[in-house]
Amino acid sequence: MRTLLTCLFSLLLITTSFAGEQEEAFWNAARNGDAKLIEKLLSDGVQVNSQNRYGVTALSFATDRGHVEAVKILLKHGADPNLKDSFYNATPFLWAASEGNLEIVRLMVESGADLSAASTLGWASSSGNAEVIRFLIEKGAPGAKGILMRSISNEDTAMALAVMETAKLEEGELSEALAEATTKDLKAIVEKLVAMGAREVVAPDAAPELEKFTGDFESDVVAAKLEIKNAKLMISFGGGAAIALEQKEEAIFTAPEVEGSLLTFTITGGAVSGFTFERPGPSGQTRTVTFARSRGEAPHELADVSELLKSDASRSVENPRNWPSFRGNGASGVADGQFPPTVWNADESLNLAWKTPIPGLAHASPVVWQDRIFVATAVSGDTSAEYRVGLYGDVDYVNDASEHVWKLYCLNRTDGSVQWQKVAHKGVPRAKRHPKATQANSTPATNGKYVVALFGSEGLVCYDMDGEVQWQTDLGLLDAGWFYDEEIQWGHASSPIVYKNSVIVQCDRSQDSYLAAFDLASGEELWRTKREEIPSWGTPTVISSKGRDELVTNSSHFVYAYNPATGEEFWRHKMNSEVVVATPVFDNDMIYVTSGYPPSRPVMAIRPGGSGDISLPDSLDATEQVAWRHKRGGTYMPTPIAYQGYFYTCNNNGILTCYDAITGEQKYRARVAGRARTAFTASPVAADGKLYFASEEGEVFVLRAGPEYELIAKNPVNEILMATPAISNGIIYIRGQHHLFAFGSQLAAAK
Repeated sequence: MRTLLTCLFSLLLITTSFAGEQEEAFWNAARNGDAKLIEKLLSDGVQVNSQNRYGVTALSFATDRGHVEAVKILLKHGADPNLKDSFYNATPFLWAASEGNLEIVRLMVESGADLSAASTLGWASSSGNAEVIRFLIEKGAPGAKGILMRSISNEDTAMALAVMETAKLEEGELSEALAEATTKDLKAIVEKLVAMGAREVVAPDAAPELEKFTGDFESDVVAAKLEIKNAKLMISFGGGAAIALEQKEEAIFTAPEVEGSLLTFTITGGAVSGFTFERPGPSGQTRTVTFARSRGEAPHELADVSELLKSDASRSVENPRNWPSFRGNGASGVADGQFPPTVWNADESLNLAWKTPIPGLAHASPVVWQDRIFVATAVSGDTSAEYRVGLYGDVDYVNDASEHVWKLYCLNRTDGSVQWQKVAHKGVPRAKRHPKATQANSTPATNGKYVVALFGSEGLVCYDMDGEVQWQTDLGLLDAGWFYDEEIQWGHASSPIVYKNSVIVQCDRSQDSYLAAFDLASGEELWRTKREEIPSWGTPTVISSKGRDELVTNSSHFVYAYNPATGEEFWRHKMNSEVVVATPVFDNDMIYVTSGYPPSRPVMAIRPGGSGDISLPDSLDATEQVAWRHKRGGTYMPTPIAYQGYFYTCNNNGILTCYDAITGEQKYRARVAGRARTAFTASPVAADGKLYFASEEGEVFVLRAGPEYELIAKNPVNEILMATPAISNGIIYIRGQHHLFAFGSQLAAAK
């Protein structure tokens, strides 16, 4: 009997494995638009609505790639255009609307796509295809007025005209749109609205009780503006179109255009200090975003430049320190005693020691060892190649199949002259990159005897300090990308670190993720630890505490700690964030980790020395192993920084939050730049009581460290800044899109 059960169990495993392989082949066929293979797999018994671990079906994959014939076959076999995935709560039809493919949208509607959701036109408007909007309105999709107002707000005349010519709008709706279009001075839209019967109306006085709800508010992910128009309280997010709110109770409103939404305001002493915005999320979960009233613009009266220049020039570095890897020693980002300048101006050569052109596209940060600076780059054969900056959420990849040249440069610290440059690899990239990324995102690392550079799928290279290759190894295809669709590649970004006589790399990818250590002198693989992880982009950190070293990695499923000498796992803590970028930070004998991608955006302080699974239950915010946790507020791209008793997180949109590093108590929240729509990807660094934040727009903002927000200086570099600065011996080294800049007082630069 036992033998029979064993055979049946083995057969079940084989059958399950085969079915899983068929489903993978089915989803891949949909991605690739292979209509014949789709037909064959369906005839072999694959279920047309089979879903991957995120609830995505073949119809969504085919729709996303615009494969019309594949969509036709899937719909013919009963593919459901209304089947929601479990992460974005989106249907294949909504993906079709967002892609703006009119033919596929038509096919979906003919196959029973649900047009009733208030979000349908919102998804469609993101494509910018006015004909899709026109078609959906004709078929009965609701929410035309909201799209009209959004189009006017975005000055999208084609979209606005498409809505007006198709939708049956009431006179009041037309007049409201006329008021907005007149304000924007959009003549073509104004003329059309007047021709349709819109009339200028005098807005009635606002009810006094609504005034307290108006103003600017901020969350970790987006800004909101509340104002009164035509006696109605209106809300807009991120500069988008205003949405009318309906009051249900004194401090509770709904936004009818956003299905299932609820706004609950916090009133303290008669004044509104913030609100929560709730709406349904995936799998019936409620998504909640908390907004606080904005602190307003940063003060424009900054410290006197002449006084700051005198202060910069008066300081002397007694003990120069190296900056040997990403964010310096231990990824701390701290360089006390190195006295970088507080003010500079690249165009006016103010405190500019030198600048050196670096060809290619790269986000790799500079590293410094005594009188040498190392920078990595990748030069595309496509002379028009570029990366796209700003606040956006594009998931696509750049399809640059030209030959690339990967290089490592060594520069002289004093004058920026190139001491040597070495080609690490030539060829077509093995993996694609995100529009905001490059083919050289990883920062080199050095111990003063060797320098190692990781060029993603093109391998790991070790040089001596004179640029002679010591060894080179292939780490495999590092196809880090979108968890939702493994074929969408974004590029590798985790940087190598040097630990004693080894170099350690974190290779989280779509499948078969791992950590590995290699001997620095020979390149021999010392150990390799497999990880059941999906792609992540953070750099590992080695910390020392309680008599042992711990190799800490921030990953999608867990934060892990390993023995850096053997790769053996010490402990893990559940993370549950599908895209993880930030590097772990160690200070105050605590490990700080954060992540800013839904559904989990935690900020945590973990004590080292644990064992096994130390995951914090949802019902608690602290245990013996976890000092404190905030379930929300985690940041996305920039690595946080712990400095002088405080812990700072900076989101992509520049919202800076300061916590007490020991207790986790929030001290303040403000915008780094004092204004909205300023993007940050580079991580902050600190030195001598000041914090430095490099924006994508080409300015570096200097803040005084401490529990209150104080902006000291705004320093123009006037090149796109994506890489994290390095600080050493009186100089701050900043990598721009085209140059490496060295800023320091004349006294520091001459040393």
